[in-house]
Amino acid sequence: MGDRDLALPLRAADVPVTLISPPTTADRFSRHVSAWLSDPRPDEDALVAALLAGSRGDEAPAALFYQGDDDLLLVSRRREELSAGLRFVVPDADLVEKVVDKAAFQELAADMDLPVPRGQVLDLDRSTLDERLGFPLLVKPLRRERSWDAATPAKAALVHDRRELAALVERLTAAHSRVIVQEPVPGPETCIESYHVYVDASGGTAAEFTGRKLRTYPQALGHSTAVMTTRAPDVTELGRAVVARLDLHGVAKLDFKRDPDGRLWLLEVNPRFNLWHHVGAAAGVNIPAVVWADLLELPRPARATARPGVAWCRVERDRLAAREEGMSLWSWLRWVARCETTSPLDLSDPMPLIAGKVLAPTHRALRRFLRTHPDR
Repeated sequence: MGDRDLALPLRAADVPVTLISPPTTADRFSRHVSAWLSDPRPDEDALVAALLAGSRGDEAPAALFYQGDDDLLLVSRRREELSAGLRFVVPDADLVEKVVDKAAFQELAADMDLPVPRGQVLDLDRSTLDERLGFPLLVKPLRRERSWDAATPAKAALVHDRRELAALVERLTAAHSRVIVQEPVPGPETCIESYHVYVDASGGTAAEFTGRKLRTYPQALGHSTAVMTTRAPDVTELGRAVVARLDLHGVAKLDFKRDPDGRLWLLEVNPRFNLWHHVGAAAGVNIPAVVWADLLELPRPARATARPGVAWCRVERDRLAAREEGMSLWSWLRWVARCETTSPLDLSDPMPLIAGKVLAPTHRALRRFLRTHPDR
C-alpha cells in the first residue's frame, strides 16, 4: 500500500511488488510494479479480505508494506486478522494511535519530556487560548485531511494575532472540531531535518540515515518537493534517544527543526514507510530491503552508511517551488539532471508520467459526465 517511491527500493532488492491502489493511480503502470490490486476503500473489510486472499496465492510468504497514515492505522488496528496471511512490521498499537493523532502526540510528548515546541489542543467551539502561548502561532490539523487542504494549501497555517486566528477558526469549524496550536520554530523549511530508522524485533537499530528538506511547495509550511540525504551526528543521536524513549519498533521517520541556535526540536514521528526510502536506498541504506529480509528470515543486506548529498525531487511540484524561491529554469533543469532520484519523471520508467496525464483527467471527465447525465 504505497507508491513508486516505495516500490523502487523493493525492486532494487529483487522483491516482486504488488501495488494496492485506486484504479486511477498512475504508479500501477510502473515497470517496477509486478501486479496490481484495486483498493476497495472506504470498505476496509473488503480490503482486508482482498489482502488475505491475495497472500494465499503466493508460493513465498507475502509481506505487507504501507505508506500513508490511513494504511498505517488499518494495519495496526487489523493486525491480528492480517497476520494470519501476511508478514509486516508495525509499532505497538497504542503508540501508533498516539503519534498519528497530533493532539495525543502533544500530550505524549509532554508526558515523556520530548523536545517539542510548546502548544495546546484548541477546541474550535470554545477557542480559549493558553495565555503562555505567544503569537505568531502555527495551527495544524490533528490529522492530514482533504477538508484541511481545502482551507489552506500548506501543511499548517501561521497566524500572527487573535484576529487571524479567529478568521481561520471560522473557516475550519465546519469540518474540524479541534486543531493544534503551537509556537513555531524560527527558520525556513530547509531547517527541517529528519532521522530515518528501522528498529528490529529485538530492539536493535538495523538501518538508519539522516536527511533534510531542500525545497517545499508552498515555500512556507509546504509539502516536500526536494530532499537530500545528510550525515548529521546530532540528528542521529537525538533520533535514537527519542526512539528509545518511545520504545518504538518498526520503521519511523522523525522530523526535527533546527533553530537559529542549533537546537533540534521534534516536530512529528511517522512510523511508516515513505518517499525517503527511495532516496535512502539510492544513498546506500535500503530500509525496505532490510525489513523484507527480516520478514522472510533471509540474510540482511550488508550494513552501510548513507552517502550524504543524494537528492530526490517530485519534478512537477519542485519546478513550482524552485520558481517561488527565485531559481531560474536553466539552473533548476541542471539541478534535476544531477538529481539521483525523481518522481514521477523518470526516463527509465516513463509510463507513470504518461498514464498520469491520461487517467486522472479521463476519470474527472467521466465523473462530470455521469453527474450531468444521471440517466446514462
